[in-house]
Amino acid sequence: MKDLDFLIQYLLSERRDLKDIAVPEAEADKFRLYRSLVNIRPAVRADASFLQAEDAFLQAMTAQKGITSLTDLTPVEAGIYLWRGDITTLKCGAIVNAANSGMTGCWQPCHSCIDNCIHTFAGVRLRYKCNEIMQAQGHEEPTGRAKITPAYNLPCDYVIHTVGPIVQGRLTQTHCRLLESAYQSCLETAVQNGIASIAFCCISTGVFGFPQQEAAEIAVRTVRAFRRTHDIQVIFNVFKEEDYAIYRRLLGGAEPSESGN
Repeated sequence: MKDLDFLIQYLLSERRDLKDIAVPEAEADKFRLYRSLVNIRPAVRADASFLQAEDAFLQAMTAQKGITSLTDLTPVEAGIYLWRGDITTLKCGAIVNAANSGMTGCWQPCHSCIDNCIHTFAGVRLRYKCNEIMQAQGHEEPTGRAKITPAYNLPCDYVIHTVGPIVQGRLTQTHCRLLESAYQSCLETAVQNGIASIAFCCISTGVFGFPQQEAAEIAVRTVRAFRRTHDIQVIFNVFKEEDYAIYRRLLGGAEPSESGN
């Protein structure tokens, strides 16, 4: 793919410390190198030629993976959906990114966290935009708050970034309150920006250590309460089978929408 070769050479040209890296032949290995270079790239502007090539490459890759629209899904209860799949292929108003307090994405090359995936497939403009927001703010993002950005090359319209609590040891009421605040802040940010639908990942589970069952209970309870006074469609996006089963039980055990992405 010409675009991928160009993107790699551009990214390598920015890094004197990486000038001796050999570009692999296989497309999968090339993409891994490209993704690694994007993940470690500072939040600086890129040339228009790079952005044009990146847009074409990432949009083609996402189309190849297959895009799922909110209109393709069936609600499990009024205004609430459950979908198992790759959130970077979901077309809706906004998707939620489980960010860290730095709010500029995951800097670990090819890490499997959702923060890394969203920044990778949105493109380098997302980190640049997040950095602008953080520079203007002048301090790290507090836990339980949210920020909104364009989605760039993702099929959704916006990304809402939130920092969930980190649980080390015993789960406390403070952890629970902060996770509820993260969900509430995302919902409020969506409504304030006229967004009609939002997809939540499983905030704070995984490396942040929040127990999955308790996290899902807080998520469902907060969304149901918010929807009593606000007309917004909510998708609970899961990737693991265990999370899928937990949300099915909490949402009444109805057959949810599922994707093979």
